[in-house]
Amino acid sequence: MAYSFLLSSPTFLKAIFFTLCAILWVFPELAFAKHAGITRHYKFDIKLQKVTRLCQTKSIVTVNGQFPGPRIIAREGDTLLIKVANHVPNNITIHWHGIRQLRSGWADGPAYVTQCPIQTGQTYLYNFTVTGQRGTLFWHAHISWLRATVYGPIVILPKRNVPYPFPQPFKEVPIIFGEWWKADTERVINQATQTGLAPNVSDAYTMNGLPGPLYNCSAKDTFKLKVKPGKTYLLRLVNAALNNELFFSVANHTLTVVEVDAVYVKPFKTQTILITPGQTTNVLLRTKPKAPNATFVMAARPYISGPAAFDNSTTTALLEYEKASSPNDKKKKNNNRNKLPLVRPVLPQLNDTSFPFKYNQKIRSLANAKFPAKVPKAVDRKFFFTVGLGLGSCSKRQACQGPNNTRVLAAINNVSFVLPNTALLQAHFFNKTKGVYTTDFPANPPFKFNYTGNPPSNMLVNTGTKVVVLPYKTSVELVLQDTSIIGAESHPLHLHGFNFFVVGLGSGNFDPKKDPSKFNLLDPAERNTVGVPSGGWVAIRFLADNPGVWFMHCHLEVHTSWGLKMAWVVLDGKRPHQKLPPPPSDLPKC
Repeated sequence: MAYSFLLSSPTFLKAIFFTLCAILWVFPELAFAKHAGITRHYKFDIKLQKVTRLCQTKSIVTVNGQFPGPRIIAREGDTLLIKVANHVPNNITIHWHGIRQLRSGWADGPAYVTQCPIQTGQTYLYNFTVTGQRGTLFWHAHISWLRATVYGPIVILPKRNVPYPFPQPFKEVPIIFGEWWKADTERVINQATQTGLAPNVSDAYTMNGLPGPLYNCSAKDTFKLKVKPGKTYLLRLVNAALNNELFFSVANHTLTVVEVDAVYVKPFKTQTILITPGQTTNVLLRTKPKAPNATFVMAARPYISGPAAFDNSTTTALLEYEKASSPNDKKKKNNNRNKLPLVRPVLPQLNDTSFPFKYNQKIRSLANAKFPAKVPKAVDRKFFFTVGLGLGSCSKRQACQGPNNTRVLAAINNVSFVLPNTALLQAHFFNKTKGVYTTDFPANPPFKFNYTGNPPSNMLVNTGTKVVVLPYKTSVELVLQDTSIIGAESHPLHLHGFNFFVVGLGSGNFDPKKDPSKFNLLDPAERNTVGVPSGGWVAIRFLADNPGVWFMHCHLEVHTSWGLKMAWVVLDGKRPHQKLPPPPSDLPKC
């Protein structure tokens, strides 16, 4: 009776209300507890697996014996615990490409940057939370060239009961592009390192691990997407290829781009997608109202912007319409499908450098109240980085095949980055940086020249392990300028630990007096990987709000091997939630 009196008392109820308000004010995370994510567990066993492609069987490094590797599925706000056990002779690390890794840099994955490799017989538990992200990303090996076969998609769904900002698709289909070598890719890059010349190119491109019928012995190794008429399909496109940007098109079907690099964009229609290694793109494909009497080819082939040799081939898959029929018609239907005419798409020319400019200018953030574009308006630090190729001197003991015993290198601001023998992040965290790295990475090129014109007579670059140090929450503007040394070429630059805004894009040399006035600060594309145009420049902005050591490199693996990479060291902030926690106890040792 006393309890019922209390519950009916207005004074008591008011007291309870104010007490609850006070609790939520002091502990605001309780207010969002019902939206908190769950913990998902995955096990990655790194093992050798025999796989047959192009008439040849070879043993490749895989996750769980699968090629491509398993799909990671999570929701925004979920925590992922992924235990990686190494059962192969190679050292291994896994990078969760595009995951922000807020205060979880120990789980980022690049070898000798945030961790030492997982050695044979060892394990490591990657532990991170997906914060404020939803969409398509991917994971891949991040040591040497092992990502040639060690990769798979990451699908981050919105929080429960949160819709997409576009029509709900009937079905979602990941399509992950790759490259296939008949040779062992570790031998390919090792041979190139010894000779100082470019590595041999791949033998095929693949879609979901399958090359398609245009290659020898590959008719059965063809990805087939079976669709129903009058439906909307969400294709989650990932470019996991090692060294090539790709054009992609579906014959007689228009694609609507709705997301890039796990960030929603203003929808736009296109016949062809351009996707660099390291980039992801979500597109809506609306099937025709009635099943046509045809099979439609989905094709991907390279976009070539530089002078180097390349794999000039095309991977294809098939879009097949399902027709309603009785069970008795099944055999007849299969026979008819084999006889249906093939409709092929028309792709841009291999060297169509105008297409990337036009295509990338269409990519704009939603920039609305629900999905704002938080572009840094004021800038604390400005950087101007030249990116391109060059030459490096070889020792007398090494017979390099370049002119005057030189080898091909790649550099940012004339520094070809050399990975240390221990992890940069550990050296930074424990303040043991002496002999590991220096903090004098140049903010500008060492000398000015006509970057996209005739190259300077001296093409030699310096080598070193240099980083840029940024105080917590520094707002950064970075202009990336391609150079024509050896040859102008597009470079897909990937920044770990952050998304950035692509505020400007242009051809020729960047003009610091005229070009900034044209920057888009309202709805620029937000990405983690951007193509520096061949013979041009791109300007990005980001907020350094994630303490740790963050790799930035070209996602053409050949250029990364040659040194087109560097690192940003972001210092801790003053508050506890602005500091990097200590490393986990099972962090691998070098």
